[in-house]
Amino acid sequence: MRADALARGGALPEPPPTRTIVLWCPDWPVIAAARAAGEPPERPFALVVKGQVYASSASARQHGVIRGLRVREAQARCPELVVQPYDDALDHRAFEPVIRAVEAAVPGVEVLRPGTLALRSRGPARYYGGERAAAATLAGIAADHGAPGVRAGVADTPFAAEQAARARPARPGERVRIVPVDGSAPFLSGLSLAVLGDADLAMLLGRLGIQTLGEFAALSDEQVRDRFGLAGAFLHRLAGGRDPREVAARSVPPELRVEAAFEPPLDRADQIAFAFRRSADDFAARLRAAGLVATTIRVGIVDERDILLERTWVHPRWFDAADVVDRVRWQLAGGVDPTGLEAPVVQVVLEPVAVDDMANHERGLWGTGPDERVHHGLARVQGLVGHDGVVTPRIGGGRTLAERVVLVPWGDAPVGGERALATVRDRPWPGRLPGPPPATVLDRPRPVDVVGDDGDTVDVDDRGTLTGVPARFRAEGERGGRFGSVTAWAGPWPLVVRWWEAGGRRLHRLQLVDAEGRAWYLVLADHRWWAEAVAT
Repeated sequence: MRADALARGGALPEPPPTRTIVLWCPDWPVIAAARAAGEPPERPFALVVKGQVYASSASARQHGVIRGLRVREAQARCPELVVQPYDDALDHRAFEPVIRAVEAAVPGVEVLRPGTLALRSRGPARYYGGERAAAATLAGIAADHGAPGVRAGVADTPFAAEQAARARPARPGERVRIVPVDGSAPFLSGLSLAVLGDADLAMLLGRLGIQTLGEFAALSDEQVRDRFGLAGAFLHRLAGGRDPREVAARSVPPELRVEAAFEPPLDRADQIAFAFRRSADDFAARLRAAGLVATTIRVGIVDERDILLERTWVHPRWFDAADVVDRVRWQLAGGVDPTGLEAPVVQVVLEPVAVDDMANHERGLWGTGPDERVHHGLARVQGLVGHDGVVTPRIGGGRTLAERVVLVPWGDAPVGGERALATVRDRPWPGRLPGPPPATVLDRPRPVDVVGDDGDTVDVDDRGTLTGVPARFRAEGERGGRFGSVTAWAGPWPLVVRWWEAGGRRLHRLQLVDAEGRAWYLVLADHRWWAEAVAT
């Protein structure tokens, strides 16, 4: 049939509509945040993102607090307004019990966003005796599990069903709105372009005299595609009740979190690590059963004072049971005498933060010999000397070479992650010397002497210029303490460190090449030269 349509030059036939039920909880982000903050639901409440109102409660909207309003203007309109930043993670966590309750009644639930669910209506309608009964039952289940005021919409497409759920009820107290079969386009035709969620497109169409979805849908597909591209063509199909999307049920992830409770509480790190070994084996077995490996884990340790010590660990490959036990032991021993803890531990909780498909970490056809031996060797040394005893260098941000060296424990990610480190590294850093950087940055600056032909020490005057021409150079521990000649030099470059504070300093940098061809990076601090790096 599709081939015949193409041969005749006609349009492809539309796929048959899939009746969809959408459950929508009005003001869900505000409800979740108010519960977490312990605020009563009837109090004016607003969530903000980047200084603008993201969501507001019904009582706040009665005072004119709407989405997109500046925070100061919102507080001026409603002085008793409670303002909090929007937390997307909290939004998802709070909605999880509602999702699971609906999934327990009807499988195949898709989460459009926290507060909004979609599912195909055919199965529930047959089970509950009709679309209205099914939608009302599922809305009641969601309300019973923490989503008050849930409304349901039923239509041919997910977009139309969501608009039906959001539409004003035809009668007071009505929770279900059903759009008849093949009635999505007439139902949507009178709605504003704002429901498409594209403000730029709505503004442009408004300038053309198009104000509703029906007027937008009346345009031809070719006109819309040529003028607004693929994104506009997709929204055009939504406006005409021809949503190409289908409900895609979420895949419920396996439960990988494990915990171990100790009764009586344990007060020795080695005892806790030994007792947690079985839980670590269980954690590894669950990952294998799911075909996954964990590359990042979070370990939470709770002592009898109800204090939580939590830390996230990253692995250069993936965690096995022995690696997990090592991280628990290192976390317990961090800054504490390994023979005893500050307080006995009552519980250890382990959960994966980042997982990957096991197939991506299988051995190669000829093995991974060198990398595997390096990893096991470093891990063994780390187990002997402690977590911070084996480090890898990263290039960070800063004006001096010493500041740019970031040492990260083997297997860990830099603070904030690699992306955060790259962001800091790519900042302008005024006063930083251009590349290429020297090959070796010394662990500790080495005192050196720089003199001119007359034997006087070369310094920097108040105007930032050298008091003489560098002719000879001597570094501590080099050439038996004898001076060598300077074949080339460049500088000085001033660097003012924290000039706004009483302890700020003014430094000067100098580069020179000795008779052996080595390039030295020197820093003058308090009229004393120091070697900070060298390139051979």
